[in-house]
Amino acid sequence: MAKIKVDGNEVEVPDHYTLLQACEEAGAQVPRFCFHERLSIAGNCRMCLVEVKGGPPKPAASCAMGVRDLRPGPDGEPPEVFTNTPMVKKAREGVMEFLLINHPLDCPICDQGGECDLQDQAMAFGVDSSRFHENKRAVEDKYIGPLVKTIMTRCIHCTRCVRFTTEVAGISELGLIGRGEDAEITTYLEHAMTSELQGNVIDLCPVGALTSKPYAFQARPWELDKTETIDVMDACGSAIRVDTRGREVMRIMPRVNEAINEEWISDKTRFVWDGLKTQRLDRPFVKRNGRLQPASWQEAFAAVKQAVDGTSGEKIGAIAGDLSTVEEMFALKQLMAASGSHNVDCRQDGSALAPANGRASYIFNPTIEGIEDADALLIIGANPRYEASILNARIRKRWRMGDFPIALIGEQVDLRYDYEYLGAGPETLSELIAGSNKFAAKLKRAKKPMIIVGQGALARADGAAVLSQAANLAETVKAVSGDWNGFAVLHTAASRVGGLDVGFVPGEGGKDAASMLTDMDVLFLLGADELDMTKRTSGFTVYIGSHGDVGAHHADVILPGSTYTEKSGIYVNTEGRVQYGSRAAFAPGEAKEDWAILRALSDVLGKTLPFDSLSQLRTALNEAYPHFADADQVAPADAADIGKLAASGGKMDAAGFQSTVSDFYLTNPIARASAVMAECSSLARDAGKVAAE
Repeated sequence: MAKIKVDGNEVEVPDHYTLLQACEEAGAQVPRFCFHERLSIAGNCRMCLVEVKGGPPKPAASCAMGVRDLRPGPDGEPPEVFTNTPMVKKAREGVMEFLLINHPLDCPICDQGGECDLQDQAMAFGVDSSRFHENKRAVEDKYIGPLVKTIMTRCIHCTRCVRFTTEVAGISELGLIGRGEDAEITTYLEHAMTSELQGNVIDLCPVGALTSKPYAFQARPWELDKTETIDVMDACGSAIRVDTRGREVMRIMPRVNEAINEEWISDKTRFVWDGLKTQRLDRPFVKRNGRLQPASWQEAFAAVKQAVDGTSGEKIGAIAGDLSTVEEMFALKQLMAASGSHNVDCRQDGSALAPANGRASYIFNPTIEGIEDADALLIIGANPRYEASILNARIRKRWRMGDFPIALIGEQVDLRYDYEYLGAGPETLSELIAGSNKFAAKLKRAKKPMIIVGQGALARADGAAVLSQAANLAETVKAVSGDWNGFAVLHTAASRVGGLDVGFVPGEGGKDAASMLTDMDVLFLLGADELDMTKRTSGFTVYIGSHGDVGAHHADVILPGSTYTEKSGIYVNTEGRVQYGSRAAFAPGEAKEDWAILRALSDVLGKTLPFDSLSQLRTALNEAYPHFADADQVAPADAADIGKLAASGGKMDAAGFQSTVSDFYLTNPIARASAVMAECSSLARDAGKVAAE
């Protein structure tokens, strides 16, 4: 720690701080455009100038000068920095005047208006006139894809976007070409950006040079209601803010959460919002004469009752989809139990995970933030870049810190960081356990090794054996020891850990998801759209969901539900963190919240569920599973479960591991209803074909 005086106030700060960070710690406001805490220091905008006592007789850029670079006073007094002297004021006004020489005065039509750093700082630190009267420079707008809109005449060359794509996203897609007046930010060959994190440059851009293309000219920030909630596009549970106008979601933004997403979100999370309002189910439907016809709620419930009354409990089943909340799965499980059925499953991909093996066997034990503490990593049957983009960015962050060997078993893909490719499947895993693969030595040498097991290794016939062998490897290389549990299961479905926590898996004698498709007389689909419904050739199907996707196309009765932005609900992310999502808008038409549909249906079926409100449902849930009451907490898992899992054994197949995510942009019904995601998917496929050729 170092002592420093800022505007006469003495503070103690870490000696690795920049002067800008030290000044902010002391409560002084320092303007900046190019500086960002999570990016490297560029020092190009010069807006953060301060005066350093005893330094050169000129202002210093506080972002590029460290606390340890300061000299103490002649008698050992703490170094002094001033942020509000006449020299600083004049320097900042001069810098702002230069920045505005070529900046177009188009604030009324700029999408950044109302939340623009340049506007705010021009008001606070600028002057009311300019001495420059020459013609303004103009720069041609660039096409960089369907997500980010460019108006490059507004660019002030802070290079935040360049540093983000290079350092965080891991691909040098943006750069600065030319010099002086001819300098401009571009993608060199003017092609669409390919990064799945590219939307973050919109938040980073301090002016209106890079804005959201789908959101262009849609709304102003002061018109919007802002709701803090949780993302469900993957299993990371990124913190997001949903902005709505009336009943309509206008945009989705990231919130800072150091434990999960820092302040980044994936493009699917950010731009999927147009899929929330297309292909929506807004009224009940009942199949009559082979065609789905609009019906009342009473008619739909009556059709379900008739089907349920015509069969027995063991012929009724329920499958929960990837976007379901904990509350609705808990309610559906209770309804199935009251109907005499043990046929429930939340693993529609057939993943070999079970609560019976203990919670440590199916969560990301080291936590997402814990990736930064690991010193070696093995990835088995996963493509974290597409399965959990935010988590992959954290792996890259740790890789950039240095001394972090990474290896992969599975598909050889571009993960945006260097890794050692070991092999395609189970044979390589067996070699690691036997110690015949050289990477095994690196894992054993590591103090905190980490093993990530993806759904590509688990959603197969030998998934249980693969999981057991992965646990065996974790035990062999001491990835589970003391206060470190490096055994990590990477999920792709937001609902999966919550479903496993409430035991939404087949009970004694119950059928799994694959068997239910062919064996059940009555099958309830709670937003389950990732199933091969062609295998269901007979029986009665009830679909409870929000979009006209696969499940709805094969349903006999459709009960319209709500999306994640239209209901309050609990989700548990891949690391086992309990998260509370909040309602930002209301469902269209006659659609209801899913738990309310199940409660009303239970009345008609004569199996009335014991709650009448969401709070009563949560009370019952917390009584049965107390850890759901602890928001934003990861309930500790017993590391001994890993040892038991390792002992279970099993025979593995020879087939290589394949990631379960074949198209990053189209993984769920909301994404498949989005025109923006469809365009991104098409561009990604075309880019893949060009690369293959």
